[in-house]
Amino acid sequence: MKILYATSEAVPFCKTGGLADVAGSLPAALSQEGAEVAVILPLYQRVREKFGDQLHFECYDFVNLAWRNCYCGLFSLEKDGVTWYFIDNEQYFNRPDLYGYMDDGERFGFFSRAVVRMLHHLKFWPDVIHCNDWQTALVPIYLKDDGVREEQYRSIKTTLTIHNIEYQGRYGKEVLGDLFGLDGGWMADGTIQMDGDVNLLKGAILCADAINAVSPTYANELKNPFFAHRMDSILNQCSYKLSGVLNGIDMQLYNPATDSRISECYSAEDMSGKAVNKATLQKMMGLNEEPHVPIVAMVSRLVSHKGLDLVREVLHDIMELPLQLVVLGKGDAQYEEFFRWAAQQYSGRMSVCLDYNESLSMAIYSGADLFLMPSKSEPCGLSQMIAMRYGTVPIVRETGGLRDSVRPYEAWRDAGTGFTFANYSSSDMLHVINEAVYLYKDYPDAFGRLRGRAMAEDFSWGRSAKEYLRIYANITGQMWENPVMEEVPAVEEAPAVEEAVTPAEEIAAPVEKKETPKAKKAPAKKASAKKTEKTTEKKATKKATKAESAAEIAADPAEKPAEIKTRKKGTARTAAKEK
Repeated sequence: MKILYATSEAVPFCKTGGLADVAGSLPAALSQEGAEVAVILPLYQRVREKFGDQLHFECYDFVNLAWRNCYCGLFSLEKDGVTWYFIDNEQYFNRPDLYGYMDDGERFGFFSRAVVRMLHHLKFWPDVIHCNDWQTALVPIYLKDDGVREEQYRSIKTTLTIHNIEYQGRYGKEVLGDLFGLDGGWMADGTIQMDGDVNLLKGAILCADAINAVSPTYANELKNPFFAHRMDSILNQCSYKLSGVLNGIDMQLYNPATDSRISECYSAEDMSGKAVNKATLQKMMGLNEEPHVPIVAMVSRLVSHKGLDLVREVLHDIMELPLQLVVLGKGDAQYEEFFRWAAQQYSGRMSVCLDYNESLSMAIYSGADLFLMPSKSEPCGLSQMIAMRYGTVPIVRETGGLRDSVRPYEAWRDAGTGFTFANYSSSDMLHVINEAVYLYKDYPDAFGRLRGRAMAEDFSWGRSAKEYLRIYANITGQMWENPVMEEVPAVEEAPAVEEAVTPAEEIAAPVEKKETPKAKKAPAKKASAKKTEKTTEKKATKKATKAESAAEIAADPAEKPAEIKTRKKGTARTAAKEK
Protein backbone atom coordinates (compact mmCIF):
# COMPACT_ATOMS: atom_id res chain seq x y z
CA MET A 1 0.00 0.00 0.00
CA LYS A 2 1.32 3.44 -0.98
CA ILE A 3 0.64 6.32 1.42
CA LEU A 4 1.36 10.03 0.91
CA TYR A 5 1.19 11.93 4.21
CA ALA A 6 0.47 15.66 3.70
CA THR A 7 1.20 17.94 6.65
CA SER A 8 2.10 21.55 7.40
CA GLU A 9 4.72 20.65 10.03
CA ALA A 10 6.71 17.65 11.22
CA VAL A 11 9.46 16.83 13.71
CA PRO A 12 12.45 17.22 13.38
CA PHE A 13 12.08 19.75 10.58
CA CYS A 14 9.58 22.26 12.00
CA LYS A 15 7.20 22.33 14.94
CA THR A 16 4.59 24.51 16.62
CA GLY A 17 2.36 21.84 18.22
CA GLY A 18 1.30 18.21 18.51
CA LEU A 19 0.71 17.80 14.78
CA ALA A 20 4.48 17.93 14.24
CA ASP A 21 5.03 15.08 16.72
CA VAL A 22 2.43 12.93 14.97
CA ALA A 23 3.75 13.66 11.48
CA GLY A 24 7.30 12.97 12.63
CA SER A 25 6.54 9.53 14.09
CA LEU A 26 3.50 7.97 12.39
CA PRO A 27 4.95 7.68 8.83
CA ALA A 28 7.99 5.77 10.11
CA ALA A 29 5.69 3.43 12.07
CA LEU A 30 3.59 2.83 8.94
CA SER A 31 6.77 2.04 7.02
CA GLN A 32 7.80 -0.50 9.65
CA GLU A 33 4.43 -2.21 9.19
CA GLY A 34 5.23 -2.73 5.51
CA ALA A 35 3.56 0.24 3.81
CA GLU A 36 5.40 2.43 1.29
CA VAL A 37 5.24 5.92 2.78
CA ALA A 38 6.22 9.43 1.73
CA VAL A 39 5.60 12.72 3.56
CA ILE A 40 5.13 16.08 1.83
CA LEU A 41 5.36 19.49 3.56
CA PRO A 42 6.39 23.07 2.75
CA LEU A 43 10.05 24.03 2.53
CA TYR A 44 10.06 26.67 5.27
CA GLN A 45 12.94 29.01 5.93
CA ARG A 46 13.92 27.17 9.13
CA VAL A 47 13.94 23.84 7.26
CA ARG A 48 16.19 25.26 4.55
CA GLU A 49 18.59 26.73 7.12
CA LYS A 50 18.88 23.59 9.23
CA PHE A 51 18.59 20.78 6.66
CA GLY A 52 19.44 22.52 3.37
CA ASP A 53 22.69 20.62 2.87
CA GLN A 54 20.84 17.27 3.20
CA LEU A 55 18.11 18.05 0.67
CA HIS A 56 18.19 16.63 -2.85
CA PHE A 57 16.68 18.73 -5.65
CA GLU A 58 14.21 16.64 -7.65
CA CYS A 59 12.66 19.01 -10.18
CA TYR A 60 10.56 22.12 -10.62
CA ASP A 61 7.25 22.81 -12.29
CA PHE A 62 4.55 25.49 -12.43
CA VAL A 63 1.30 25.15 -10.49
CA ASN A 64 -1.88 27.04 -11.40
CA LEU A 65 -3.73 28.58 -8.45
CA ALA A 66 -6.72 30.53 -9.77
CA TRP A 67 -5.22 33.20 -12.09
CA ARG A 68 -1.68 32.68 -10.74
CA ASN A 69 0.94 30.47 -12.39
CA CYS A 70 3.38 29.76 -9.53
CA TYR A 71 6.86 28.26 -9.49
CA CYS A 72 7.02 25.04 -7.48
CA GLY A 73 10.27 23.30 -6.59
CA LEU A 74 10.47 19.77 -5.23
CA PHE A 75 13.20 18.60 -2.85
CA SER A 76 13.56 15.24 -1.10
CA LEU A 77 15.31 13.54 1.80
CA GLU A 78 15.41 9.88 2.90
CA LYS A 79 15.02 9.20 6.62
CA ASP A 80 13.90 6.14 8.67
CA GLY A 81 12.55 4.31 5.63
CA VAL A 82 10.40 7.31 4.64
CA THR A 83 10.83 9.69 1.70
CA TRP A 84 10.34 13.32 2.76
CA TYR A 85 9.30 15.76 0.02
CA PHE A 86 9.43 19.54 0.42
CA ILE A 87 7.42 22.00 -1.70
CA ASP A 88 9.52 25.07 -2.46
CA ASN A 89 8.20 28.55 -3.16
CA GLU A 90 10.10 31.34 -1.45
CA GLN A 91 7.28 33.85 -1.87
CA TYR A 92 5.03 31.74 0.35
CA PHE A 93 7.36 29.81 2.64
CA ASN A 94 10.67 31.64 3.02
CA ARG A 95 9.48 33.32 6.25
CA PRO A 96 10.63 33.00 9.87
CA ASP A 97 7.32 31.57 11.19
CA LEU A 98 5.09 28.77 9.97
CA TYR A 99 1.72 30.48 10.52
CA GLY A 100 0.24 33.79 11.55
CA TYR A 101 0.39 35.73 8.24
CA MET A 102 -2.55 37.53 6.62
CA ASP A 103 -2.13 35.45 3.45
CA ASP A 104 -2.12 32.05 5.19
CA GLY A 105 -5.16 31.02 3.13
CA GLU A 106 -3.31 31.64 -0.13
CA ARG A 107 -0.11 30.04 1.19
CA PHE A 108 -1.75 26.75 2.12
CA GLY A 109 -4.08 26.91 -0.87
CA PHE A 110 -0.92 26.84 -3.00
CA PHE A 111 0.54 24.02 -0.90
CA SER A 112 -2.59 21.86 -1.31
CA ARG A 113 -2.69 22.60 -5.05
CA ALA A 114 0.98 21.68 -5.35
CA VAL A 115 0.43 18.37 -3.51
CA VAL A 116 -2.11 17.33 -6.16
CA ARG A 117 -0.38 18.72 -9.26
CA MET A 118 3.11 17.45 -8.34
CA LEU A 119 2.02 13.83 -7.81
CA HIS A 120 3.44 12.68 -11.15
CA HIS A 121 6.90 13.87 -10.02
CA LEU A 122 6.93 11.62 -6.93
CA LYS A 123 8.48 8.15 -6.92
CA PHE A 124 5.07 6.46 -6.62
CA TRP A 125 1.41 7.18 -7.35
CA PRO A 126 -0.34 7.01 -3.94
CA ASP A 127 -3.27 4.80 -3.06
CA VAL A 128 -4.11 7.13 -0.15
CA ILE A 129 -3.31 10.76 0.63
CA HIS A 130 -3.52 11.34 4.38
CA CYS A 131 -4.37 15.01 5.10
CA ASN A 132 -4.16 16.88 8.41
CA ASP A 133 -6.23 19.85 9.62
CA TRP A 134 -7.32 22.85 7.56
CA GLN A 135 -3.86 23.51 6.07
CA THR A 136 -4.25 20.47 3.80
CA ALA A 137 -8.07 20.42 3.70
CA LEU A 138 -8.13 21.55 0.05
CA VAL A 139 -6.38 18.36 -1.11
CA PRO A 140 -9.54 16.15 -1.10
CA ILE A 141 -11.47 19.02 -2.71
CA TYR A 142 -8.92 19.52 -5.51
CA LEU A 143 -8.80 15.76 -6.14
CA LYS A 144 -12.58 15.69 -6.61
CA ASP A 145 -12.46 18.82 -8.79
CA ASP A 146 -9.62 17.58 -11.01
CA GLY A 147 -11.03 14.04 -11.09
CA VAL A 148 -14.01 15.28 -13.10
CA ARG A 149 -11.63 16.06 -15.99
CA GLU A 150 -8.67 13.73 -15.37
CA GLU A 151 -9.37 10.08 -14.65
CA GLN A 152 -6.01 9.39 -12.99
CA TYR A 153 -7.04 11.28 -9.86
CA ARG A 154 -10.15 9.18 -9.30
CA SER A 155 -8.13 6.21 -8.05
CA ILE A 156 -6.73 8.13 -5.05
CA LYS A 157 -8.55 7.84 -1.71
CA THR A 158 -8.22 10.43 1.05
CA THR A 159 -8.13 10.36 4.83
CA LEU A 160 -8.50 13.50 6.95
CA THR A 161 -7.23 13.67 10.54
CA ILE A 162 -8.74 16.36 12.77
CA HIS A 163 -6.19 17.36 15.41
CA ASN A 164 -8.14 20.35 16.70
CA ILE A 165 -11.49 21.30 15.18
CA GLU A 166 -11.29 24.81 16.58
CA TYR A 167 -9.14 25.78 13.57
CA GLN A 168 -11.24 25.38 10.41
CA GLY A 169 -9.79 27.63 7.68
CA ARG A 170 -12.65 30.14 7.33
CA TYR A 171 -12.58 32.90 4.69
CA GLY A 172 -15.02 35.24 2.99
CA LYS A 173 -17.02 33.72 0.13
CA GLU A 174 -15.68 36.29 -2.34
CA VAL A 175 -12.23 34.64 -2.31
CA LEU A 176 -13.42 31.20 -3.48
CA GLY A 177 -12.48 31.71 -7.12
CA ASP A 178 -9.84 34.41 -6.79
CA LEU A 179 -7.86 32.75 -3.99
CA PHE A 180 -8.49 29.02 -4.38
CA GLY A 181 -9.52 28.76 -8.05
CA LEU A 182 -12.76 26.88 -7.35
CA ASP A 183 -16.07 27.25 -9.14
CA GLY A 184 -18.98 28.96 -7.38
CA GLY A 185 -20.86 25.66 -7.41
CA TRP A 186 -18.82 24.50 -4.42
CA MET A 187 -20.48 27.28 -2.42
CA ALA A 188 -23.89 26.98 -4.04
CA ASP A 189 -24.35 23.31 -3.13
CA GLY A 190 -23.11 23.90 0.43
CA THR A 191 -20.05 21.66 0.22
CA ILE A 192 -17.57 24.33 1.24
CA GLN A 193 -19.99 26.95 2.62
CA MET A 194 -20.81 27.45 6.28
CA ASP A 195 -22.52 30.46 7.87
CA GLY A 196 -22.03 32.36 4.62
CA ASP A 197 -18.25 31.83 4.59
CA VAL A 198 -15.83 29.46 2.90
CA ASN A 199 -15.00 26.71 5.39
CA LEU A 200 -12.14 24.54 4.15
CA LEU A 201 -12.40 21.95 6.92
CA LYS A 202 -16.10 21.37 6.24
CA GLY A 203 -15.37 20.81 2.56
CA ALA A 204 -12.65 18.28 3.42
CA ILE A 205 -14.93 16.40 5.85
CA LEU A 206 -17.56 16.01 3.13
CA CYS A 207 -15.09 15.10 0.36
CA ALA A 208 -12.68 12.79 2.22
CA ASP A 209 -13.24 9.03 2.13
CA ALA A 210 -12.41 8.61 5.84
CA ILE A 211 -12.20 11.01 8.78
CA ASN A 212 -10.52 10.34 12.07
CA ALA A 213 -9.89 12.23 15.28
CA VAL A 214 -6.79 11.79 17.42
CA SER A 215 -8.55 9.78 20.12
CA PRO A 216 -11.73 7.66 20.28
CA THR A 217 -13.33 9.87 22.95
CA TYR A 218 -12.61 13.03 20.96
CA ALA A 219 -14.24 11.45 17.90
CA ASN A 220 -17.44 11.00 19.94
CA GLU A 221 -17.15 14.47 21.46
CA LEU A 222 -17.04 16.04 17.99
CA LYS A 223 -20.70 15.07 17.56
CA ASN A 224 -21.51 17.27 20.55
CA PRO A 225 -22.05 21.05 20.03
CA PHE A 226 -19.96 21.86 23.13
CA PHE A 227 -16.80 20.45 21.52
CA ALA A 228 -17.49 20.74 17.77
CA HIS A 229 -17.38 24.52 17.25
CA ARG A 230 -20.56 24.49 15.12
CA MET A 231 -19.45 21.45 13.10
CA ASP A 232 -21.47 18.86 15.05
CA SER A 233 -24.23 18.54 12.42
CA ILE A 234 -21.66 17.90 9.68
CA LEU A 235 -19.83 15.27 11.73
CA ASN A 236 -23.08 13.56 12.70
CA GLN A 237 -23.96 13.48 9.01
CA CYS A 238 -20.56 11.87 8.27
CA SER A 239 -20.45 9.65 11.36
CA TYR A 240 -20.36 6.53 9.15
CA LYS A 241 -16.79 7.40 8.11
CA LEU A 242 -15.64 8.97 11.41
CA SER A 243 -13.36 7.06 13.80
CA GLY A 244 -10.83 7.81 16.52
CA VAL A 245 -7.22 6.62 16.76
CA LEU A 246 -5.24 7.50 19.86
CA ASN A 247 -1.91 9.17 19.15
CA GLY A 248 1.32 7.71 20.45
CA ILE A 249 4.78 8.91 21.42
CA ASP A 250 8.29 7.91 20.44
CA MET A 251 9.04 5.28 23.09
CA GLN A 252 12.75 5.32 22.30
CA LEU A 253 13.11 9.09 22.48
CA TYR A 254 11.11 9.29 25.71
CA ASN A 255 12.87 6.54 27.63
CA PRO A 256 14.09 7.39 31.15
CA ALA A 257 16.54 4.49 31.05
CA THR A 258 18.51 5.96 28.13
CA ASP A 259 17.52 9.65 27.87
CA SER A 260 20.61 11.88 27.81
CA ARG A 261 18.47 15.00 28.32
CA ILE A 262 17.79 14.23 31.99
CA SER A 263 20.21 14.44 34.93
CA GLU A 264 20.10 10.79 35.93
CA CYS A 265 18.71 7.81 34.04
CA TYR A 266 16.41 5.36 35.81
CA SER A 267 13.87 2.61 35.16
CA ALA A 268 10.79 1.09 36.77
CA GLU A 269 13.05 -1.54 38.40
CA ASP A 270 15.47 1.05 39.83
CA MET A 271 13.87 4.41 40.64
CA SER A 272 16.85 5.87 42.52
CA GLY A 273 17.58 8.20 39.61
CA LYS A 274 14.12 9.75 39.97
CA ALA A 275 15.10 11.16 43.37
CA VAL A 276 18.25 12.70 41.85
CA ASN A 277 16.20 14.35 39.12
CA LYS A 278 13.75 15.66 41.71
CA ALA A 279 16.54 17.31 43.69
CA THR A 280 17.94 18.80 40.47
CA LEU A 281 14.53 20.21 39.53
CA GLN A 282 14.12 21.81 42.96
CA LYS A 283 17.49 23.53 42.58
CA MET A 284 16.73 24.70 39.04
CA MET A 285 13.34 26.17 39.99
CA GLY A 286 14.36 27.66 43.34
CA LEU A 287 12.16 25.35 45.40
CA ASN A 288 12.87 24.14 48.92
CA GLU A 289 14.92 20.93 48.73
CA GLU A 290 12.46 18.62 50.45
CA PRO A 291 12.71 15.08 49.07
CA HIS A 292 9.54 13.79 50.73
CA VAL A 293 7.23 16.58 49.54
CA PRO A 294 5.53 15.75 46.21
CA ILE A 295 6.06 18.10 43.26
CA VAL A 296 2.93 18.76 41.19
CA ALA A 297 3.80 20.03 37.71
CA MET A 298 2.09 21.65 34.73
CA VAL A 299 3.66 21.95 31.26
CA SER A 300 1.06 23.65 29.12
CA ARG A 301 0.02 26.51 26.90
CA LEU A 302 -1.60 29.04 29.20
CA VAL A 303 -5.00 29.23 27.52
CA SER A 304 -8.54 28.77 28.83
CA HIS A 305 -9.33 25.34 27.34
CA LYS A 306 -6.40 23.88 29.34
CA GLY A 307 -8.50 24.26 32.50
CA LEU A 308 -6.43 27.04 34.04
CA ASP A 309 -9.51 28.82 35.37
CA LEU A 310 -10.05 25.80 37.66
CA VAL A 311 -6.50 26.17 39.00
CA ARG A 312 -7.01 29.88 39.51
CA GLU A 313 -10.21 29.31 41.49
CA VAL A 314 -8.66 26.98 44.08
CA LEU A 315 -4.95 27.80 43.98
CA HIS A 316 -4.87 28.88 47.61
CA ASP A 317 -6.57 25.62 48.63
CA ILE A 318 -4.05 23.66 46.58
CA MET A 319 -1.13 25.43 48.23
CA GLU A 320 -2.48 24.56 51.69
CA LEU A 321 -1.68 20.92 50.89
CA PRO A 322 1.83 19.55 51.62
CA LEU A 323 3.14 19.94 48.05
CA GLN A 324 5.22 22.06 45.70
CA LEU A 325 3.90 23.44 42.39
CA VAL A 326 5.84 23.99 39.14
CA VAL A 327 4.34 25.67 36.04
CA LEU A 328 6.02 25.92 32.62
CA GLY A 329 4.38 27.59 29.63
CA LYS A 330 3.22 30.78 28.01
CA GLY A 331 -0.02 32.05 26.51
CA ASP A 332 -2.76 34.49 27.43
CA ALA A 333 -1.64 37.56 29.37
CA GLN A 334 -4.27 37.07 32.10
CA TYR A 335 -2.90 33.66 33.04
CA GLU A 336 0.73 34.72 32.76
CA GLU A 337 0.07 37.64 35.11
CA PHE A 338 -1.81 35.42 37.58
CA PHE A 339 0.91 32.76 37.81
CA ARG A 340 3.64 35.39 38.07
CA TRP A 341 1.81 36.91 41.04
CA ALA A 342 1.10 33.51 42.64
CA ALA A 343 4.78 32.47 42.49
CA GLN A 344 5.65 35.56 44.53
CA GLN A 345 3.05 34.65 47.16
CA TYR A 346 4.42 31.14 47.65
CA SER A 347 8.15 31.60 47.30
CA GLY A 348 10.06 28.35 47.81
CA ARG A 349 6.93 26.25 47.28
CA MET A 350 5.78 27.44 43.86
CA SER A 351 7.85 28.26 40.78
CA VAL A 352 6.73 29.53 37.38
CA CYS A 353 8.63 29.83 34.07
CA LEU A 354 6.64 31.83 31.49
CA ASP A 355 8.35 30.37 28.46
CA TYR A 356 8.71 27.03 26.73
CA ASN A 357 12.06 25.36 27.15
CA GLU A 358 12.62 21.79 25.93
CA SER A 359 15.40 20.95 28.41
CA LEU A 360 13.42 22.38 31.33
CA SER A 361 10.33 20.43 30.30
CA MET A 362 12.33 17.19 30.38
CA ALA A 363 13.67 18.11 33.83
CA ILE A 364 10.06 18.54 34.96
CA TYR A 365 8.83 15.27 33.44
CA SER A 366 11.68 13.33 35.07
CA GLY A 367 11.75 15.18 38.41
CA ALA A 368 8.10 15.80 39.31
CA ASP A 369 5.89 13.31 41.13
CA LEU A 370 2.45 14.35 39.84
CA PHE A 371 1.39 15.96 36.55
CA LEU A 372 -1.76 18.12 36.42
CA MET A 373 -3.89 18.43 33.22
CA PRO A 374 -7.41 19.70 34.10
CA SER A 375 -8.33 20.45 30.46
CA LYS A 376 -11.76 21.62 29.41
CA SER A 377 -11.11 19.89 26.10
CA GLU A 378 -8.10 17.87 24.92
CA PRO A 379 -8.24 16.14 21.51
CA CYS A 380 -5.44 13.76 22.51
CA GLY A 381 -2.66 15.25 24.61
CA LEU A 382 0.88 13.93 24.65
CA SER A 383 2.10 15.45 27.91
CA GLN A 384 0.27 12.92 30.06
CA MET A 385 1.83 10.06 28.06
CA ILE A 386 5.32 11.50 28.40
CA ALA A 387 4.77 12.08 32.11
CA MET A 388 3.65 8.48 32.64
CA ARG A 389 6.67 7.24 30.71
CA TYR A 390 8.89 9.05 33.23
CA GLY A 391 6.98 7.85 36.30
CA THR A 392 5.20 11.16 36.93
CA VAL A 393 1.63 10.16 37.79
CA PRO A 394 -1.02 12.19 35.89
CA ILE A 395 -4.02 13.99 37.38
CA VAL A 396 -6.41 14.63 34.48
CA ARG A 397 -9.97 15.50 33.64
CA GLU A 398 -11.81 12.76 31.73
CA THR A 399 -12.02 14.34 28.28
CA GLY A 400 -10.66 13.45 24.85
CA GLY A 401 -7.38 11.57 24.81
CA LEU A 402 -6.91 12.09 28.55
CA ARG A 403 -9.79 9.73 29.20
CA ASP A 404 -8.46 7.20 26.68
CA SER A 405 -4.88 7.16 27.98
CA VAL A 406 -5.24 7.38 31.79
CA ARG A 407 -7.05 4.69 33.77
CA PRO A 408 -8.41 6.03 37.11
CA TYR A 409 -6.80 4.83 40.32
CA GLU A 410 -8.91 2.34 42.29
CA ALA A 411 -7.57 1.73 45.77
CA TRP A 412 -9.92 -1.15 46.55
CA ARG A 413 -8.29 -3.36 43.89
CA ASP A 414 -4.97 -1.55 43.50
CA ALA A 415 -5.52 -0.70 39.82
CA GLY A 416 -5.23 2.27 37.48
CA THR A 417 -2.46 4.48 36.09
CA GLY A 418 -3.43 7.95 37.37
CA PHE A 419 -6.05 10.15 39.01
CA THR A 420 -9.07 11.42 37.09
CA PHE A 421 -12.19 13.53 37.60
CA ALA A 422 -15.19 13.82 35.24
CA ASN A 423 -16.96 17.11 35.98
CA TYR A 424 -15.39 20.39 34.96
CA SER A 425 -15.33 21.53 38.56
CA SER A 426 -12.58 23.08 40.68
CA SER A 427 -13.82 21.25 43.78
CA ASP A 428 -13.61 17.88 42.01
CA MET A 429 -10.11 18.71 40.80
CA LEU A 430 -9.05 19.74 44.31
CA HIS A 431 -10.42 16.47 45.69
CA VAL A 432 -8.32 14.26 43.41
CA ILE A 433 -5.20 16.40 43.96
CA ASN A 434 -5.70 15.89 47.69
CA GLU A 435 -6.16 12.13 47.14
CA ALA A 436 -2.97 11.93 45.07
CA VAL A 437 -0.85 13.91 47.53
CA TYR A 438 -1.87 11.83 50.52
CA LEU A 439 -1.40 8.54 48.67
CA TYR A 440 2.16 9.71 47.92
CA LYS A 441 2.85 10.67 51.55
CA ASP A 442 0.91 8.07 53.54
CA TYR A 443 1.03 5.00 51.29
CA PRO A 444 4.35 5.09 49.43
CA ASP A 445 4.19 1.40 48.50
CA ALA A 446 0.78 1.80 46.84
CA PHE A 447 1.99 4.96 45.08
CA GLY A 448 5.07 3.08 43.87
CA ARG A 449 2.90 0.35 42.33
CA LEU A 450 0.72 3.00 40.70
CA ARG A 451 3.81 4.67 39.28
CA GLY A 452 5.08 1.33 37.97
CA ARG A 453 1.81 0.65 36.12
CA ALA A 454 1.95 4.12 34.55
CA MET A 455 5.50 3.53 33.31
CA ALA A 456 4.51 0.16 31.82
CA GLU A 457 1.79 1.60 29.56
CA ASP A 458 2.32 1.06 25.81
CA PHE A 459 1.97 4.33 23.89
CA SER A 460 4.08 3.24 20.93
CA TRP A 461 3.19 4.33 17.41
CA GLY A 462 3.11 0.72 16.23
CA ARG A 463 -0.30 0.30 17.86
CA SER A 464 -1.67 3.42 16.17
CA ALA A 465 -0.11 2.52 12.80
CA LYS A 466 -2.08 -0.75 12.68
CA GLU A 467 -5.31 1.18 13.25
CA TYR A 468 -4.50 3.60 10.42
CA LEU A 469 -3.65 0.74 8.07
CA ARG A 470 -7.07 -0.78 8.73
CA ILE A 471 -8.66 2.57 7.84
CA TYR A 472 -6.66 2.72 4.60
CA ALA A 473 -7.62 -0.87 3.76
CA ASN A 474 -11.32 -0.11 4.29
CA ILE A 475 -11.37 2.82 1.86
CA THR A 476 -9.12 1.30 -0.81
CA GLY A 477 -10.49 -2.24 -0.71
CA GLN A 478 -6.94 -3.58 -0.52
CA MET A 479 -6.25 -6.57 1.70
CA TRP A 480 -4.06 -5.86 4.69
CA GLU A 481 -2.77 -8.15 7.40
CA ASN A 482 -5.41 -8.38 10.11
CA PRO A 483 -4.27 -9.31 13.66
CA VAL A 484 -7.57 -11.13 14.25
CA MET A 485 -6.89 -13.50 11.37
CA GLU A 486 -3.56 -14.47 12.86
CA GLU A 487 -5.34 -16.15 15.76
CA VAL A 488 -7.23 -18.65 13.55
CA PRO A 489 -4.39 -21.23 13.23
CA ALA A 490 -4.74 -21.80 16.99
CA VAL A 491 -7.01 -24.74 16.00
CA GLU A 492 -3.81 -26.64 15.22
CA GLU A 493 -2.94 -26.51 18.90
CA ALA A 494 -5.83 -28.80 19.87
CA PRO A 495 -4.29 -32.30 19.91
CA ALA A 496 -6.87 -33.49 22.42
CA VAL A 497 -9.59 -33.29 19.79
CA GLU A 498 -7.47 -35.06 17.22
CA GLU A 499 -6.51 -37.89 19.60
CA ALA A 500 -10.08 -38.42 20.75
CA VAL A 501 -11.44 -38.89 17.25
CA THR A 502 -8.51 -40.65 15.56
CA PRO A 503 -9.81 -44.18 16.45
CA ALA A 504 -13.10 -43.26 14.79
CA GLU A 505 -11.58 -42.77 11.34
CA GLU A 506 -13.00 -46.12 10.28
CA ILE A 507 -16.47 -44.92 11.29
CA ALA A 508 -15.92 -41.64 9.48
CA ALA A 509 -15.22 -43.41 6.17
CA PRO A 510 -18.81 -44.52 5.35
CA VAL A 511 -20.17 -41.13 6.45
CA GLU A 512 -17.83 -39.36 3.99
CA LYS A 513 -20.77 -38.73 1.65
CA LYS A 514 -23.30 -36.49 3.36
CA GLU A 515 -26.18 -37.80 1.22
CA THR A 516 -25.86 -41.41 2.52
CA PRO A 517 -28.17 -40.97 5.57
CA LYS A 518 -30.93 -39.69 3.26
CA ALA A 519 -30.76 -42.88 1.11
CA LYS A 520 -31.28 -45.20 4.10
CA LYS A 521 -34.48 -43.54 5.37
CA ALA A 522 -34.45 -45.84 8.41
CA PRO A 523 -37.39 -44.22 10.26
CA ALA A 524 -39.65 -44.42 7.18
CA LYS A 525 -39.10 -48.20 6.66
CA LYS A 526 -40.00 -49.35 10.16
CA ALA A 527 -42.18 -47.02 12.14
CA SER A 528 -42.52 -49.65 14.90
CA ALA A 529 -38.78 -50.07 15.52
CA LYS A 530 -37.78 -50.97 19.00
CA LYS A 531 -36.57 -48.34 21.46
CA THR A 532 -33.21 -50.07 21.75
CA GLU A 533 -32.65 -49.82 17.99
CA LYS A 534 -33.41 -46.07 18.10
CA THR A 535 -30.94 -45.62 20.94
CA THR A 536 -28.24 -47.51 19.04
CA GLU A 537 -28.90 -45.52 15.88
CA LYS A 538 -28.77 -42.23 17.84
CA LYS A 539 -25.38 -43.13 19.33
CA ALA A 540 -24.06 -44.15 15.93
CA THR A 541 -25.19 -40.84 14.45
CA LYS A 542 -23.39 -38.91 17.20
CA LYS A 543 -20.21 -40.91 16.62
CA ALA A 544 -20.47 -40.32 12.89
CA THR A 545 -20.95 -36.61 13.43
CA LYS A 546 -17.87 -36.40 15.67
CA ALA A 547 -15.89 -38.44 13.19
CA GLU A 548 -17.00 -36.23 10.31
CA SER A 549 -15.86 -33.09 12.22
CA ALA A 550 -12.57 -34.77 13.06
CA ALA A 551 -11.98 -35.64 9.44
CA GLU A 552 -12.66 -32.04 8.47
CA ILE A 553 -10.23 -30.73 11.11
CA ALA A 554 -7.56 -33.14 9.94
CA ALA A 555 -8.10 -32.13 6.32
CA ASP A 556 -8.02 -28.38 7.01
CA PRO A 557 -6.53 -27.50 10.41
CA ALA A 558 -6.88 -23.77 9.69
CA GLU A 559 -10.68 -24.00 9.57
CA LYS A 560 -12.36 -21.72 12.09
CA PRO A 561 -13.94 -23.40 15.13
CA ALA A 562 -17.08 -21.32 14.58
CA GLU A 563 -17.58 -22.87 11.14
CA ILE A 564 -17.12 -26.42 12.45
CA LYS A 565 -19.59 -25.76 15.23
CA THR A 566 -22.17 -24.59 12.70
CA ARG A 567 -21.72 -27.74 10.63
CA LYS A 568 -22.11 -29.95 13.70
CA LYS A 569 -25.42 -28.32 14.53
CA GLY A 570 -26.62 -28.75 10.96
CA THR A 571 -25.75 -32.50 10.92
CA ALA A 572 -27.50 -33.15 14.23
CA ARG A 573 -30.60 -31.29 13.03
CA THR A 574 -30.70 -33.40 9.84
CA ALA A 575 -30.41 -36.64 11.81
CA ALA A 576 -33.22 -35.62 14.17
CA LYS A 577 -35.44 -34.80 11.21
CA GLU A 578 -34.83 -38.22 9.67
CA LYS A 579 -35.83 -39.93 12.91
